[in-house]
Amino acid sequence: MALELRLGETAAAMTATIYDVAALAGVSIKSVSRVLNRGPNVSPSLEARVRAAVESLDYRPSLSARALAGASSYLIAAFVDAELTLEHWRSGRGNDYLSRLEYGALVECRKAGFHLLVELVDYGSATLEASVRSLLRSLRPDGVLLTPPNSDDPRVLDILEQHGTPFVRLGAETDLQRGMRVFMDDRQAAIDMTEHLIGRGHRRIGFVSGPGSYAASRARREGFQAAMANHGLEVDPALIVEGDFTFDSGRRAGGSLLAAPDRPTAIFASNDDMALGVLNAAAALGIPTPAGLAVCGFDDTPSAMLSTPPLTTIRQPVTEMAAAATRLLLPGVSGSRDPSEPVGYALVERLSTSAGI
Repeated sequence: MALELRLGETAAAMTATIYDVAALAGVSIKSVSRVLNRGPNVSPSLEARVRAAVESLDYRPSLSARALAGASSYLIAAFVDAELTLEHWRSGRGNDYLSRLEYGALVECRKAGFHLLVELVDYGSATLEASVRSLLRSLRPDGVLLTPPNSDDPRVLDILEQHGTPFVRLGAETDLQRGMRVFMDDRQAAIDMTEHLIGRGHRRIGFVSGPGSYAASRARREGFQAAMANHGLEVDPALIVEGDFTFDSGRRAGGSLLAAPDRPTAIFASNDDMALGVLNAAAALGIPTPAGLAVCGFDDTPSAMLSTPPLTTIRQPVTEMAAAATRLLLPGVSGSRDPSEPVGYALVERLSTSAGI
């Protein structure tokens, strides 16, 4: 008999309703709804009673029912670039940027009782606008995290504004008055890294840029060129090669730059995957790093510490940026920082640039 009672209690807990929560807390259903949807006029004592009842009953509100009622969906959606994300996974190298983004956003969502959904958005597709509208209609997210290049795409921004969906733009470099943004100073970081190489005695420096569709790629290239100009150094157009943020594109770019008769003594790649590709190309040509070629990257992925030699890079605070962006979207949660100010970064010096020329 005792065993049957425990099983019955478990089954009841699994099917608990908002009515059960209200009865246990001794409040109205409307009061429970206000607490769960972070509505106005909720006293600390009311919230404590309702939360205790929810915890006791293991109550899980239906997301679909919330959406039908026009209440909060408790969903935050992150729009990420489909092509680059899929290419990273197909290559078997994974996607460290996405992993750090998810970690930062998930921790904040979990604290607030929200869920995170990552959605692939095909920047280059002719159906981009229809796809984004469909996502918003079907998911009805309470907010959207936009990652590059979607964070700088006016088509995506237009649709979100038309739907009245709050959004935060990660790494946005254009239309800065549109929506909230969390960013780092990519241009200044590239200046710092270029000056690091110049300080090591390098004058002929190659640069592997990211794809032009990414505003951050343009900012990093501008920073490289500005640092060279500040030191009176000529930028040879032949020493700037565009990649696509993948290892293979870095290997191809490195091979091209190092095949030149007057090859560079240092190469700055605008992300770590491409920098690792440059290291691979140098090794294939028998060029030692850093004695024969200094190499540096941008991001500070785990691979940067494990490469041979370990890679000098810019530590991009993706996790912190994602967490800050998520807090800006959560109701009643302080963003704890000024969204108009850039997030700090760090230049991490390792063995790949340790030797001067």
